[in-house]
Amino acid sequence: MSCYFSPSIIDCAGRPLDLTRPRVMGILNVTPDSFSDGGRYTFLDTALEQAEKMLAEGADIIDVGGESTRPGASEVSESEELDRVAPVVEKLVSELGALVSLDTSSARVMREGGRLGAGIINDVRSLVRPGALQAVCETDMAVCVMHMNGEPQVMQQAPHYDKPIAQAVITMLEERVAACVDAGIQRERLLVDAGFGFGKTVEHNLELAERLAECQQIGLPLLVGVSRKSMIGAVLAKADGTPRALGVNGAGRLAGGLALTALAVERGARIIRTHDVAPTRDAVDMTWAVINRNSQA
Repeated sequence: MSCYFSPSIIDCAGRPLDLTRPRVMGILNVTPDSFSDGGRYTFLDTALEQAEKMLAEGADIIDVGGESTRPGASEVSESEELDRVAPVVEKLVSELGALVSLDTSSARVMREGGRLGAGIINDVRSLVRPGALQAVCETDMAVCVMHMNGEPQVMQQAPHYDKPIAQAVITMLEERVAACVDAGIQRERLLVDAGFGFGKTVEHNLELAERLAECQQIGLPLLVGVSRKSMIGAVLAKADGTPRALGVNGAGRLAGGLALTALAVERGARIIRTHDVAPTRDAVDMTWAVINRNSQA
């Protein structure tokens, strides 16, 4: 078991992020094919309007993504991804003063995002693409590495593990953290994400949620993203087995996502990634108030 203690403040390219209490990361997909809100924010003005709304609702971070990583998603070129995200990142930083996380696996996009003022790299592939480790080393950005079993195109085709899911997740994340540190990325700049829904069955996801606290042994701040995911729809299926649909603005899966959010905070999550900032902010703050009742007295 790791003997490291999770840092309470993460340096995001010169901008400190205080993690002594849980923070909310608002999702801003600028792709035409994301599973929940694809195509809604592909224009700069609508993207900025949505980001401003999320900041007003209590988002501490805006996570900008230009490549969908939903199950079965197709890859996009670096140039196309950069064309999608660069104008948004620049405006979020310069006009809204937002702390921007860049959801990318591309070394070129990482470098340009850092130049434009992004503070965090959120990479579902954990910096395994060519040049990604070096690109982050060349910046002062924080970086989140995530557990994923396979690539998005095939990750949900009968995922299998030879050990309990929490143990498998922890082992892989510790390996990627070690690779980052060996490459020259300071440990104090790292976060980890257990990767709900990425190469995992519904049962895997439920077991991982139950045992999420075990991920704290890695000794790094934990990011959790369960917003509107299909696991919620599957668990809350109708009597005939039909999964719960997203509904208007994801409302069909909101309550289930908030329940998972409260569990995640109770089990040690420090960043909650969500499409639904206002209700998630309330769920995080309410859960945190209960956890810290005695310290606030």
